Amino acid sequence: MDPTVLAWALAQPAGSRAAALAAAYTGGTTRVTFEGRTVEYRSLDELGRALAVLRGAEISTARRPGVTLAAFSRGGGA
Repeated sequence: MDPTVLAWALAQPAGSRAAALAAAYTGGTTRVTFEGRTVEYRSLDELGRALAVLRGAEISTARRPGVTLAAFSRGGGA
């Protein structure tokens, strides 16, 4: 597991999916409960990949470029 992914997940708010996954990973268990759902991962490696996907999704959302719209007109004035 990439230590930066784990550090990011542990820094997430309590009760979030990432925090629940990180707690399970550090505790050595593959069963995670969050938002009233329980998920059983096949291995700690699979759980680690799920964390990496969550972090990647957050990073790509943060990096999306902004869009600026500009309008121009040519005046026919004298």
